[in-house]
This record gives sequence, structure tokens and C-alpha cells, in this order.
Amino acid sequence: MTFDPASFVFTQQNAPSEIRASTVLPAVRENVEFTTEDGKVLLGELALPASGEITATLITLHPLPTHGGFMDSHVYRKASYRLPALAGVAVLRFNTRGTASPRGTSDGQFEEGIGERYDVEAAVRFAVERGLPNRWLVGWSFGTELALMYGAVDPVASHIEGAVLLSPPLHRATDVHLKEWAESGKPLTVLVPEHDDYLQPAEAAQRFAVVPQARIVGVDGAKHLWVGEKYAARVLNEIVDDVTPAGAGADGLPREWAGPVASAQLGPASGFCTDNAPKHDA
Repeated sequence: MTFDPASFVFTQQNAPSEIRASTVLPAVRENVEFTTEDGKVLLGELALPASGEITATLITLHPLPTHGGFMDSHVYRKASYRLPALAGVAVLRFNTRGTASPRGTSDGQFEEGIGERYDVEAAVRFAVERGLPNRWLVGWSFGTELALMYGAVDPVASHIEGAVLLSPPLHRATDVHLKEWAESGKPLTVLVPEHDDYLQPAEAAQRFAVVPQARIVGVDGAKHLWVGEKYAARVLNEIVDDVTPAGAGADGLPREWAGPVASAQLGPASGFCTDNAPKHDA
């Protein structure tokens, strides 16, 4: 059965409570689908602020689907749960071709990052057609490869402001793609865990040196999957700082919420990618 985001049940609290991994804050959420140039129907979810203007739009590109990555990988799930309410940010999550989640399975099959070019283009086109402003690519692991390979060239480049990369392995993306980003002049923020399995901060600084505008942020103690609320929150703060005019604030995004909340079922029973999921290969 396809997961329906309208099934979240919100309850008004009497006092502020801590925002936890399963906390869902108010937003306008809808299941969406869009079709690629080569005819694949991709399934996803769009979460919009329940009120006020949209400050930025995140077009998220998930980790490797053959090793557990999908639209519900935990950082993206938390982004959709929190950022519309805390920062006015719209979050578009979707399954690339052949990828399955509780939302459903997108058409096609995994194509090693080649056919996925059409997936990136279709997601950006969807955001443009919906009139979503201030559009940014956010890639994680394999998703960073897609952002690097296709984000700095048209038709994508003319419709995005820049990109934020989480745990880039730089396996498929080459210096050619990095030079395209350099030539585009578009902002590129690279969040690199201290204990990443594939690319650690010192090497990342060397590899991304070809992109003068790239901002490399080494995160002490973090690993490739950003496991733990401390690290997930750090990622969300960095993203909001980069993509919104106001940023996350000196103390970061709020850690408590006083309004209505819902709780998401997490773990294998729900099919969601948990914070302790197996390592995503790159």
C-alpha cells in the first residue's frame, strides 16, 4: 500500500517538546509523480510550508538504491518533517528510476548514474512547473554524483541556484564535472564527515580545489551516514544556512516545538530507512 502523508495525525501540545527523529511538524504534504524525458514515471513527495512564503526549495537526490538508499533515507526524511515548519523550506523527495520505498516504486531500473540524468532533469522541471522558488540540489553519497554530473550543465543549471553535497565519494563524478561547476560559478557546499568511508576532509579539500567557490566543511566525529541526531541536525542547519536568506540562526534550528505534532513510525516495520541502516555504498 502506498504511504499517504495525509495519514499523519497531529495533536496539539500543552507545552513545547523536544524534536526527535520521529517528530513530524506541520506542513502541506502530497504524493507527487513526474515523468522523465525517456518515459519513466518517478514517485515522490512534496512538503510545503503550511503558511507563509517558501524561502527555498530542496530537490533531494538520495544515496545508492542498490545499497539501501531511497527517498526516505533519514536525513531527507527529517528534512521533510522539519524544514517546512522551522525554516519555510519546501522539500521534494523522490525515488530515482527503479527505486522502491513506502511511497511506491519508480519506473525503470538502476542505470549506474547514466539514465538517472533524466531523473534529475525531471525533478527540476517539476519544481519549476510548480513555481517553487530558490531551487537547490541536495545530494547525498550517490546523489552527490548526480548533482555534480548534471547540476552545472543545462537544462538543470539554468533552473537552480547551487548545490549542497553530503558525503561525496567522487567515484562517478570526475574533474571534468568539477570544472563545469567551477565555470558555472554556482555555490557548492560540501559536507564531509571526519570518518567517511570514501572521502575524508583533507582529500576532499584537494579534490574540490578545482572549484574556487566550493565551501568544504569537515564535520568532526561524523560518518558517511550521518547517524545520530547530532549529525543530522548539523546537516539541516548547514543546508538552511546556505539556501535561505535568514539561515538557521546563531544557535541553529529550534530543538523544541510548541505547536501540533505527529509521530512517524520508524524502522523495518514501516519500510523506512532507519538511522542505523546498513552502510550505503557509493
